[in-house]
Amino acid sequence: MTRFDWHVLRRFLAGAALLVVLLALTFVTLDFSERVDDFLDRGATTGQIFGSYYLYYLADIVRLTSPLALFLAAVYVTARLAQSMQLTAVQMAGVSTWRYARPLVAVAALFTAGMVAFNGWVVPRANGVVMDFQNQYYRDAPDGGGGGEVYRQAAPGVIVSARYFDRDQGQAYGVSVVTLGDSARGVRDRLDAAQMTWDDSLATWHATEVVLRSFSETGAEAFRQLAALDTAIAVRPRDLAQSQRDAERLTLPEARDYVASLERAGVTERGRPAVAYHSKIAYPFANLVLVLLAVPLAARRRRGGQAVQLALGLAVAFLYLALQKTIEPLGYVQAIPPAVAAWLPHVLFGAIAAALLVRADR
Repeated sequence: MTRFDWHVLRRFLAGAALLVVLLALTFVTLDFSERVDDFLDRGATTGQIFGSYYLYYLADIVRLTSPLALFLAAVYVTARLAQSMQLTAVQMAGVSTWRYARPLVAVAALFTAGMVAFNGWVVPRANGVVMDFQNQYYRDAPDGGGGGEVYRQAAPGVIVSARYFDRDQGQAYGVSVVTLGDSARGVRDRLDAAQMTWDDSLATWHATEVVLRSFSETGAEAFRQLAALDTAIAVRPRDLAQSQRDAERLTLPEARDYVASLERAGVTERGRPAVAYHSKIAYPFANLVLVLLAVPLAARRRRGGQAVQLALGLAVAFLYLALQKTIEPLGYVQAIPPAVAAWLPHVLFGAIAAALLVRADR
């Protein structure tokens, strides 16, 4: 790498680090102003708020803001060089836009790889602490209340589903417990119950209007009906509490296994956890794609200088991130495959970035 490359990289890395810090401080300030009354009213101390909640929340904040920070840093550095004619001088010396961008892209690629690991293992564990804190000290906690259809893996090969779970009463309605055999055999046993109520003293579920089915290797079915049955399936009321944010607590391998278990159990409404799983890998690529976009967008001098460059960059970044939020719900309802919903914005804008880089020197 040349001295010019190191000069560009130092500016880029310093700018990205500063922007991450500024965006994180802005995020924390806004969130604190919104939630502080609830936190203090419910007994949270200042030490708990900043030493536990925001300390762990920083992981998710960094995950969310790092693509924008890298993008703005790349736009700022490139635009300054373009406006001061330094980039023009380098290009007249035979250095292409891609050659100039290569060190920035290499750093962005390394950062993307690190963020896949960070997003897949560190963020979920931190989110667990954050969500537990919100449930305890925030009035409108995202995990509060009961919910609609619930699917949980009670043990390897054992899937529990319920049409509705009432957290306050500890009651599940329309319950099915499916035990899977090997891949060739499929379902081995199935329990269906109209209602299950948690008995805290016995640590068991009391099921009513029970239907038991067993399937032999030949496909023969044994069938029994019972008025009531106590069962000690390995789930607790807190495990069945419906949350649209469950995937935020799961590491990458856990999310993969959870989606696979839903597929094996024949669960049809698995779009949301599947999108969340693929997004754990896909979202970090926004760091790389946005840097690829930033260089050709900012490499040309424009009237209005850096302010126009930054405004244009922000508009493109907004469209990119808005497309992600627009496409994801289609994956939730499986109007398109969940993997497509997670990856399409990155592939589309990656192709646009590649085309802009090719045209940049024409």
